[in-house]
Amino acid sequence: MKHYLFICSQNRLRSPTAENIFSIKNKIETQSAGVDRDAETIVSEEEILWADAIFVMENRHKAILKQRFPRIISNKKIVVLNIPDEFEYMDPELITILRKKMSAFL
Repeated sequence: MKHYLFICSQNRLRSPTAENIFSIKNKIETQSAGVDRDAETIVSEEEILWADAIFVMENRHKAILKQRFPRIISNKKIVVLNIPDEFEYMDPELITILRKKMSAFL
């Protein structure tokens, strides 16, 4: 079983969408979190340790993770999906983009 953690800023739109659409895949467990202090779920050390791979929506999310969790993030696979914060939760266009960018990991 692979554990995929999806990260965005607020954990309200992009990363919960990714968590939702990929949670139904066989052999994958998903979680999502945000890096901002007022995120719905703020990313924690436990989530990072749980994850086999971390998928961030923007480069700045990766930089924040490296700054906040330097010791445990160094041996984690982090993939930047380059998805801007311009979509609503479960937006069909966002789902299409996520599926395309994640195809190599599914």
